[in-house]
Amino acid sequence: MNVTQDLSFFALITNASVLVQLVMLLLLTASVFSWTYIFRKMFAIRSARAQTEEFERLFWSGGNLMALYQDALSNRRKAGGNGGALERIFQAGMGEFNKAKASVATRGGTADSSQLLDGARRAMRASYQREMDALESHLAFLASVGSVSPYVGLFGTVWGIMNAFRGLGNVQQATLAAVAPGIAEALIATAIGLFAAIPAVVAYNRYSHDIDRLAIRFESFIEEFSNILQRQAR
Repeated sequence: MNVTQDLSFFALITNASVLVQLVMLLLLTASVFSWTYIFRKMFAIRSARAQTEEFERLFWSGGNLMALYQDALSNRRKAGGNGGALERIFQAGMGEFNKAKASVATRGGTADSSQLLDGARRAMRASYQREMDALESHLAFLASVGSVSPYVGLFGTVWGIMNAFRGLGNVQQATLAAVAPGIAEALIATAIGLFAAIPAVVAYNRYSHDIDRLAIRFESFIEEFSNILQRQAR
């Protein structure tokens, strides 16, 4: 029996059983998608943070709220215009507040400050949920890859080791050289599973933390802006 077998990484993959190769292909595909979402989410969160800081600077600079609202509408009408999540939350609340005031003025009645504020708050909450859904998109996929990939890789490893030991029944003398290639082929599945899982887990934890911090800033803005609108509604 020839014991000088090719134990290179590529040879171990190509010589693995069909099921183990399918497991490796599945894990590599999951890893490619995972890295794609990791980079996309990194740029999206970085952009959202920068846009939030820019809008907060404009909002608290003491300018006119109606002028800021008109600028937000203008940014939204521009082709590809994207003023950021916080600007859209502000626009939703200010727009609903203005519509409610205009409706009361048309009817010639007296504006109820609590009703005006409730409408604006509901509009901002709805916009907040949409923005959070967009920020949290694909995080569930990263969590699934991080939690499932090691077990998928372990399945491929167990199957490969079973085949390796089963092949020992066809040889007269069981040696380490005879079983080593089969075990090495099987262990690659676990390695690929960890390669897919570790970056996904790290990215998920990091991005969840960053999104939670953005959510706190959004919620704080909603409360502070609601107080401003309440003073204007009196």
